[in-house]
Amino acid sequence: MEENEEVNEAHEQNPDSPQDALTRVTGMYKDWFLDYASYVILERAVPAIEDGFKPVQRRIMHALKELDDGRYNKVANVVGHTMQYHPHGDASIADAMVQIGQKDLLIDTQGNWGNILTGDSAAASRYIEARLSKFALDVVFSPKITEWQLSYDGRKKEPVNLPVKFPLLLAQGAEGIAVGLSTKILPHNFNELIDASIKHLKGQRFKLFPDFPTAGIIDVDNYNDGLRGGKIRVRAKISQRDKHTLVINEIPFGTNTSSLIDSILKANDKGKIKIKKIEDNTAAEVEILVHLPSGISPDKTIDALYAFTSCESSISPLACIIEDNKPLFIGVTEMLKRSTDATVELLKQELEIQLSELQEQWHFASLERIFIENRIYRDIEEEETWEGVITAIDKGLKPHTTHLKRAVTEEDIVRLTEIRIKRISKFDLDKAQQHLESLEERIAQTQYHLDNLVDFAIDYFKDLKSKYGKGRERKSEIRIFDDIEATKVVIRNTKLYVNREEGFVGTSLRRDEYVTDCSDIDDIIVFTKDGKMMVTKVDAKTFIGKNIIHVAVFKKKDKRTIYNMIYKDGRGGATYIKRFAVTSITRDKAYDLTSGKASTDVSYFSANPNGEAEVVTVNLRQVGSIKKLKWDMDFADVLIKGRASKGNIVTKYSVKRIELKEKGLSTLKPRKLWFDETVQRLNMDERGEFLGEFTGEDRLLIINQNGLVKTVIPELTLRFDDDMIVLEKWDPNKPLSAIHWEGEKELFYVKRFLIENPDKEENIITDHSKSYLEKMFTDYRPRAEIVFSKKRGQDRRDNLEINLEEFISVKGITAMGNQLTKEKVLEINALDPLPYEPPKPKDTMDIEVVDEENVASETKEGKSDSSGEDEGKNDNEQTTLF
Repeated sequence: MEENEEVNEAHEQNPDSPQDALTRVTGMYKDWFLDYASYVILERAVPAIEDGFKPVQRRIMHALKELDDGRYNKVANVVGHTMQYHPHGDASIADAMVQIGQKDLLIDTQGNWGNILTGDSAAASRYIEARLSKFALDVVFSPKITEWQLSYDGRKKEPVNLPVKFPLLLAQGAEGIAVGLSTKILPHNFNELIDASIKHLKGQRFKLFPDFPTAGIIDVDNYNDGLRGGKIRVRAKISQRDKHTLVINEIPFGTNTSSLIDSILKANDKGKIKIKKIEDNTAAEVEILVHLPSGISPDKTIDALYAFTSCESSISPLACIIEDNKPLFIGVTEMLKRSTDATVELLKQELEIQLSELQEQWHFASLERIFIENRIYRDIEEEETWEGVITAIDKGLKPHTTHLKRAVTEEDIVRLTEIRIKRISKFDLDKAQQHLESLEERIAQTQYHLDNLVDFAIDYFKDLKSKYGKGRERKSEIRIFDDIEATKVVIRNTKLYVNREEGFVGTSLRRDEYVTDCSDIDDIIVFTKDGKMMVTKVDAKTFIGKNIIHVAVFKKKDKRTIYNMIYKDGRGGATYIKRFAVTSITRDKAYDLTSGKASTDVSYFSANPNGEAEVVTVNLRQVGSIKKLKWDMDFADVLIKGRASKGNIVTKYSVKRIELKEKGLSTLKPRKLWFDETVQRLNMDERGEFLGEFTGEDRLLIINQNGLVKTVIPELTLRFDDDMIVLEKWDPNKPLSAIHWEGEKELFYVKRFLIENPDKEENIITDHSKSYLEKMFTDYRPRAEIVFSKKRGQDRRDNLEINLEEFISVKGITAMGNQLTKEKVLEINALDPLPYEPPKPKDTMDIEVVDEENVASETKEGKSDSSGEDEGKNDNEQTTLF
């Protein structure tokens, strides 16, 4: 610092000194940084809209074209050739080339180019080979309409942009981080891009959604046309092989099998999920087997994999491209429109060049014919100078050139003089005329294409699809995802304990009373004997308040868990009874369920997961002249209100004790359930097919195409197999009818049965490998039509209609049934069932006491930020007597 000051001081004293040669750097960093930023944005990270390439990719494609002779070239050789144009090292070029090759569109690869599924890298560039694909040769190159520029060292010419006649940028996708901006354009389906281009040319609307080479399931609801702020969700495709094995066959974009397995193992280590082991059998296709320990629900584990591992992730697109040396943010729809319009313009330029060349060919062929047919070449025999030769030929041509489309130039005459004697001697007038007519047809056809350019472009795109579209069907399945609540699918990885007397709850109180299994992200609800309630997050040890009477995992927005309570309102106060639900709370806030008087005491409390209402016996103390010391009270007579309500008076006298007399049934209206086929989930929001009203005893009947029959308790978290053919409310008294093919006997059989063991999964077809389920009937009186095959030389037998109720009686589920027919069957069709009036069930209005939707809303004291799933002791009614 002192040195600089001395230099500046000396310079000021003697301005003519040699210090004038120093360059001051003040302010130069600004310019340098802007230059660097511009270079990174324009020359490295962001693709151009004109051809969809980054500069390094464009140079690789140009080098491949220069080396192209139909055979494979070593990648190392291509990289070396590219370095003539690219001012960077071989590693960056090789990496960029491998990325292009892995997209399987522009480069025909040979050797180990890596695996996008497993994340394995490619072999060294000296071991692998490449050449341009037929598609690339067709759509990427057209030297006659390419604009050229000098390479970085001025020695070579390279294309400014390649004349790509296809929306290549959207097909391959692009990702890059520049200075101050980035780009992330997702890949789209080849055939869908062509279809969209055709629609644009026809003036029709279109929509584009991503399609990933790793397949998987995608939710594009918030794609936002690929613009900033959009988001798509991607999921692995997970199926259930059996009760203890899950199979992952497709993985989300941006992951590979190694990273996916690592995320599953980490979630297992943290206790979010529970697995036994993982097998990775991935080769050409993904196959990851996740083995589950006994007692773990496969359905719940699938949701947990989506919630806690890389099996589900979000991708935020950002469509940024370079146009006219400036970054531009546009959506994928606009990108496709611009690309399609550019393709039309390129096709127009090619047609114009083709037309010009054809016209030139026609012009010279006409001149050649005139020159030879009229023996004008003889006019030059006497000429001694070159000028005389030119003049003689020009003079000889003039009487015959009136039909030509342009004037004869000196260059034309020079070309005529270069015609060999052999060609003149073998000149065939008929062939020359045919050649001219052929050229005229081609000129007319090219002119027609120019006049009908849009139709020509549409045909061009259709031709591309027919030539290269096979095998490029959509891989990623588009589906709307349901939101998974983490607290509902997390594995119960810890145990909850309570010290009731001291008022502590937590996972570290192992010497105290065990409550239930829970997860470390659950919330718990706690009630104390003085009428207080609190919801708090699971922790090692939390003080709530002395004399705890009830602890459970808390379910957010749970309207079906009803709390029944009887309490004495302060010292010497009256005794009240109340019923309430707890749906929304503020975590860690103490709520008073009574009027808050000192010495308030809860005499009776129960938590009822399905709104049960029990009968209790009230016993009074013998004081004074009280006549009625004992009577029964039914909680079903008490309306469900908010937790802040005071309740109804039971008695003003002193209560000795309250005893449970009789457990009650649910007082809530049966739940109405729907099945939404789009997300394959049950719901209560009237989405999809209505399944019916379900009480606590009702079950769902599920039948799969493979013959598996089971009944399950309807839970909103249930998952369903893709091959499910029957889903309905189960009627234990309604027989099921099936027509199945018995593989060993090679005959159709009919069986009717009842499900006698609802908790057991059973297969209704035999174990033979060729056995299969043909038709399943769940009507009371089903009918079927049998269409017979036609025998050679005979008329086809009339169709047979069968009443299955008369054909076979109800037998056991394992029985094979009765043989349908010995004749060869062409097809079996289901007919309308016969009318049947089932016995009317008890009207739900007769059993309804309270509609859960009408549960009085509680006083809003803050929104809950917690949720949980009560699976431990809350599955049964819990009662505490004091």
